[in-house]
Amino acid sequence: MALPAVLVFVGFGIVPLLGVLALSFANWNGIGAITAAGGRNWVAVLKDPSLPHAVWVTFLIMVLSWAVQTPISLLLGVFIAGHQRYREALAVLYFLPLLLSSAAIAIAYKSLLDPNFGLGAGLGIPLLSQNWLGEGKLAIGVVVYIVSWQFIPFHSLIYQGGVRQIPRSMYEAAEIDGAGRMRQLFSITIPQLKYTIITSSTLMTVGSLTFFDLIFILTAGGPGNATRTLALDMYIRGFQADLMGPASVIAVLLVLVGLGLALLLRRLGGGSASESQMEGA
Repeated sequence: MALPAVLVFVGFGIVPLLGVLALSFANWNGIGAITAAGGRNWVAVLKDPSLPHAVWVTFLIMVLSWAVQTPISLLLGVFIAGHQRYREALAVLYFLPLLLSSAAIAIAYKSLLDPNFGLGAGLGIPLLSQNWLGEGKLAIGVVVYIVSWQFIPFHSLIYQGGVRQIPRSMYEAAEIDGAGRMRQLFSITIPQLKYTIITSSTLMTVGSLTFFDLIFILTAGGPGNATRTLALDMYIRGFQADLMGPASVIAVLLVLVGLGLALLLRRLGGGSASESQMEGA
């Protein structure tokens, strides 16, 4: 029964990855013949002074977006896990950003943040009329905000499912003991969402490694190289400079970093992913 899934995974996961790994040891401009390059591509990329900056920007966006998304997603997930009728309507509104493509979101925000013709200029609000995408720190903040705005609904849905698996009897016992809602949140809800938090954090951190279309449309890596992430660096090397070998090196590095982060988060979570969320209930 698992054979079709295994074949799809091998055909669309393992085989392309092996191809990229082989291409990282070759020279290719995307059109002509592929020639062997040995380890020169790896040496050139690892010695490139722009690589540490791309790594720093990638991890900065990753950490900031995780720090923003996690608490908001958790609180929204707890809120919409209730059974009141009005919460269902709010849940629909919360999930609307999830239905939009990253490219469409980037185009809309780029227009809204234009200092001359955007929302700030139209409303006459100086605070909104700043050069949001023309200054490095502001551009990073805009990227983190938009990423969080787009993906918080997805992670809220994950937390909503996790909260609904917690038995009501635990909260009833806490209420009998006189625990308020904040005490219940920190003593029952968050501990019982341990593996849900690990899963959500893994998706956030590994997914942040692939942010490309949104950043490409918003800033194209600018101003300067302020928002040039590893994924964008890979695109620039491969499809603008026609250096598929070095671009493949970046792709392999992204896979290794993503795998390392996933294993690290699993390790930090402790135990096994198959353990029940009801441990200690």
